Amino acid sequence: MKEENVFAALASTPRRKILSYLSETSLTAGEIADRFEMTKPSLSKHLQILEHAGLVKSEKRGQFVHYSLADDNLLGTLHNYLAAFCPVGGPLKKESAELAKTRKQAMAGGNLKKN
Repeated sequence: MKEENVFAALASTPRRKILSYLSETSLTAGEIADRFEMTKPSLSKHLQILEHAGLVKSEKRGQFVHYSLADDNLLGTLHNYLAAFCPVGGPLKKESAELAKTRKQAMAGGNLKKN
């Protein structure tokens, strides 16, 4: 990981928002796209930049790619901590936590559809 890649990745408001959404749960590209008014190619580019910087990791599950924070990355952990205090990131982090809670409850009840 090169520091300039991390700083370039964090310089973008949409990318910081993506990191906040991923702070508590993994999301598919489609689930992330639903939260933004941008084209799918633009979102894909943002995700590639975050992955290249080592802040996000992807995992193919069936026909979907799930994105999550690269928790083993100190900078990712630091961003996750700071997002709680950010006027923009804080509410997105709470939304992510609610989504994670809903998914956990659905899994416990056996009602979760696989993506």
